Amino acid sequence: MPSQTPQPAFVLVRPQMGENIGAAARAMWNFGLDRMRIVAPRDGWPSPKAVAMASGAGRLLDEALLSPDVPDALADCSFVFATTARQRGLTKPVYSPEAAMKLAAQKIAAGEKVAVMFGPERAGLENEDVAKANAIISVPVNPAYGSLNLGQCVLLTAYEWQRQVAEIEHETVEMGKSSWATGVEIEKLSDHYEERLGQAGFFFPTEKAPNMKLNLRNLWSRMSLTSADVQMLHGVMRQMVRWKQRGDE
Repeated sequence: MPSQTPQPAFVLVRPQMGENIGAAARAMWNFGLDRMRIVAPRDGWPSPKAVAMASGAGRLLDEALLSPDVPDALADCSFVFATTARQRGLTKPVYSPEAAMKLAAQKIAAGEKVAVMFGPERAGLENEDVAKANAIISVPVNPAYGSLNLGQCVLLTAYEWQRQVAEIEHETVEMGKSSWATGVEIEKLSDHYEERLGQAGFFFPTEKAPNMKLNLRNLWSRMSLTSADVQMLHGVMRQMVRWKQRGDE
């Protein structure tokens, strides 16, 4: 059974290759989408090649709605996007994938049924298909090479949908087996280096020593150090001191 999560239907219009249908299913399920509709696939249905390509997303193919034409596939939808990379000469609002999925999320939250149409691999949607849409999604691709594979286009759109409805961590750090160094640890590291560098005559001339120490402490504060980093830096300084003492013997 399809999930109960509110979401748009992705409509593959006259797809030509089973492999691309499978790739589209996989791309959809990567981002939690499972409402696939297929209009008049060229090589018939079901498709063993689509199943092979879909990998773990084969359920989407089993549950996909098969339609003979575009009007049948869109019959229950109140708002439809058409994906296209070409100018069509039709007066319609054109959205980026991000803006389109933001609008889709708003409409679905308001109780509307939204669909996104994707055209066949060779030339994309026909003007007659696009004319049935309320708006266009245009991906900002390289003007010199605007051809997108069906699976790629589905992936881009599905990703933008996920960005609108999910809590996404835009940056995180894998801490491994350590934790961020505390202020006490950084202070002790600063003291250790100041002491040893002072013994080595690093802070010279004397009148510049306070500013040099200030710069050194500012250096530590700019670095995102873990407790393991601090221990390693203590060890580096201790080893350098031992090496120098052995050399003086």
